[in-house]
Amino acid sequence: MRGPAQAAGGMFLVGTLAGVSGVIGDYPVYGGQALRYLVAAVLLLAVAHASGLRFLRPRPREAALLVALALFGLALFNVCVIEATRHGGPVLPGTVLGAVPLALALVGGRPSPRTVGAAAVVVTGTTLATGLGSGDLPGLLWSLGALGCELAFTLLAVPLLPRFGAVRVSAYSSMLAVPLLAGTGWLADGTAMLRVPSAAEAAGLAYQAVVVTTVAFLLWYDALPRIGHGTAGLFAGLIPVGAIVTGAVLGLGAPTLPDLFGVALVVSGIAIGLGGTYRSPAASPRDALADPSRDPAGEPPGGPGDDPYGGPLSGTGGSSRAAGSPAAGGAPSPAAAAAPREAPASSPATGASARRLP
Repeated sequence: MRGPAQAAGGMFLVGTLAGVSGVIGDYPVYGGQALRYLVAAVLLLAVAHASGLRFLRPRPREAALLVALALFGLALFNVCVIEATRHGGPVLPGTVLGAVPLALALVGGRPSPRTVGAAAVVVTGTTLATGLGSGDLPGLLWSLGALGCELAFTLLAVPLLPRFGAVRVSAYSSMLAVPLLAGTGWLADGTAMLRVPSAAEAAGLAYQAVVVTTVAFLLWYDALPRIGHGTAGLFAGLIPVGAIVTGAVLGLGAPTLPDLFGVALVVSGIAIGLGGTYRSPAASPRDALADPSRDPAGEPPGGPGDDPYGGPLSGTGGSSRAAGSPAAGGAPSPAAAAAPREAPASSPATGASARRLP
């Protein structure tokens, strides 16, 4: 149950952003977010270095996906939420974002009735917890933009995770988001985009960088290959739960009865979606999108000679699962027995690995 626990933790931490945002409400938005992602990128690169992960040069398609992820899933998402909040308050975008579980359940194929039903329960609970709110048409459009960007945050990362892993995807996208936000801030605020933050603002920005970005990103992106984006999307219903808990802890308001009932619905919907019996989403060809390291024919991307975790089977990329390996269920070939031993198959958190064992 590692994947569900990671998805739950990641989305709960994202939900705490709402309460913390009030602390930095007076700080220039775009400059503050650029600082946030800059600090997060440094931390994530440090994690990659400490884990022994080498730099992987993205291929052209992967580079385009990373830029799109940084643009839509990180930078533009923040712009949409900010503008939607200005027009309709925080409730309107929170309610629209409550549709994330249902949207993720519906994209990418034919979801099971259990998944769709569970997602509908989660959306109902999320709406009840956040309230329907009020706002104008621009606020609704900005909120729908935020919904699309939130989907992009997950779906654009799915084809990147098998080769790069959660650490690299988080680090590279955070790095790319910095110039995008800084450029927007320069156009919108000029030299006023940055100033020395107060102690409370510095603490709020640090929390966003360390907890909401670094930790939450790693948890979420490590969970996606384990449980698939359809199941993982159910846990997006925990975003308002994190907001409610944070508000209570910071003294911003105690949860009401509808809040608690909505939280109960969210938890019930997640339990329905998990179905009591958890299995890997890549167990069938129908769920290949949830585990893009394999295609429906059972071969890694690029054909039988490529390692799904980032390199050829000769060992220049990641750990190998060649035919005849224990993972494939056969006896190792003489060439394989004579080759240097490599590290075990890398986890979704690290992606490709070049480390060898003595």
